[in-house]
Amino acid sequence: MVNNALIHDGNTYQIDFEDLEKKAKDPKNKMLIFCSPHNPIGRVWTREELEKVGRICIDNNVLVVSDEIHFDFILTGYKHTVFASISEEFAQHCIICTAPSKTFNIAGLKISNIVIPNDELRKKLLEKYQRDFSSNALGIQACRICYDRCGAWKDEMLCMIEYNYQQVKRFVEEKIPQIKVTELQGTYLLWLDCTGLGLSDEQLEKLTLDADLYLNQGRMFGEGGSGFERVNLACPTRYLIAAMERLKKAVDALK
Repeated sequence: MVNNALIHDGNTYQIDFEDLEKKAKDPKNKMLIFCSPHNPIGRVWTREELEKVGRICIDNNVLVVSDEIHFDFILTGYKHTVFASISEEFAQHCIICTAPSKTFNIAGLKISNIVIPNDELRKKLLEKYQRDFSSNALGIQACRICYDRCGAWKDEMLCMIEYNYQQVKRFVEEKIPQIKVTELQGTYLLWLDCTGLGLSDEQLEKLTLDADLYLNQGRMFGEGGSGFERVNLACPTRYLIAAMERLKKAVDALK
């Protein structure tokens, strides 16, 4: 497995297309696992970016597996483009993965969706699935109910995510300026740039744990996540503000 690291410009991230093309040309690399929207950085890729990714992969016979599990979490002003919707050519060279688990909080039912427009690829997966896996009847029914009846709940939930993002962003910018809030375009996961604190990953982890904050350490997402923390916005606003108060107190104690 090889990594196509993203480029951090200080506020958000960009795809390193030069590096992607270089690695796609290596015949040993057969598949791109592509996160859209991206977790943990919260980017919603534009159609133009997706077209560049697809063109590179198609030209080099690289299959795109597009993980779009967060595609219901798109903030105001941004638009998610399903990779397979760009063109029939793109559709024939990709697998789309989604699930109701994130949107409707039913991860425990272990249900997901795999969309494969290419007949040959779909046949191969079905043969594997029928041989090695079994269907989850309760999960399938829950999935249907979520998609058929819970649209209003989803819309209300998304409003709450966006509200929580704005509240946390304002708090951090006003009261913990040493930490930068990465622009959130999609997902319910906020990416905090804590490199300004000048701490090692071990020291940063100790700071958060000592403050009774159980955040996702950025380093768990690879080398590029060093010095970052991931925050879950999908909870009551008062919990998030209380958490940020703890973080502020911990950062103030460093002075």
